[in-house]
Amino acid sequence: MHVQAACRYTLEVQATTERIPQIRRILAAHLRHWKLEAHITPVCRAVDELVGNVVQHVTGDKTCVVELRWTGRHLIASVADNDSHMPRLTSSCPSRGGLATVAVLSDSWGTCGTTTGKVIWFSRRVTQAERMLRATPAPSAPMPEFKPLPVDPVVQREVEPAARHAAEDTERVPVGVG
Repeated sequence: MHVQAACRYTLEVQATTERIPQIRRILAAHLRHWKLEAHITPVCRAVDELVGNVVQHVTGDKTCVVELRWTGRHLIASVADNDSHMPRLTSSCPSRGGLATVAVLSDSWGTCGTTTGKVIWFSRRVTQAERMLRATPAPSAPMPEFKPLPVDPVVQREVEPAARHAAEDTERVPVGVG
């Protein structure tokens, strides 16, 4: 079994509501490049929640670092910010958003305090079948058979003399002279 070498992408950004769609597009492009199309929606949705939490709960500097890591078996995403206040899972209802949504969209998740703030991460297992490239869909209708267009008799009469003269010129070229 061929396992791809580890890949990593890091994006430092000011967390704002307006930047969330841009972050989502960037992450989706990287996941497509890594051939992880099946994970675009859940990963982007969970990162949306984490960046949204920075927008909503962090006071002061809202700079955050979004990171994707692909190990060949696991896809790990994290959002780090400069606020040392650790988040809490306040609801088990994913429809309310926040960490409950991240928990539903991932195989595992957690938080980690750092010297400058905190990191919230989640991971998803990736099977080989989820990495298969999507096959190109077959055409819905069979291709029509190629049939040459009928030749217009007027055009045919104009072409014939020119073709005949070209053939005659070819025949007059001496062979072996040179």
